[in-house]
Amino acid sequence: MTYRTAGRPGGGRGDEDDTMPVPLPTATTRWRCTLCGNLTRFDVTRATRAVEYVHLDLAGDPKVEEREVLGETVESVRCRWCGADDRVELVDRPAAGTEPGQV
Repeated sequence: MTYRTAGRPGGGRGDEDDTMPVPLPTATTRWRCTLCGNLTRFDVTRATRAVEYVHLDLAGDPKVEEREVLGETVESVRCRWCGADDRVELVDRPAAGTEPGQV
């Protein structure tokens, strides 16, 4: 299954949001670009809700000392090799101990 981000060409009609969050890879799955076959390099856009404890030094420069992530959604995944942002899918990882090309 591929995942598309709203606001991209062909991503929807007008302001209609036809997106679904992109699932993260698990212990048994990984991302794969169906256009070029890339399995290792992706640009990931995330939306994060967080609470941060910010400490300002005497000059007023902020430093985040604590961060608690309340929620996070992967909005889009773009292939770093070919640039496709609508061709990334989840595929099964190969079983441990198998040679490339074997399942």
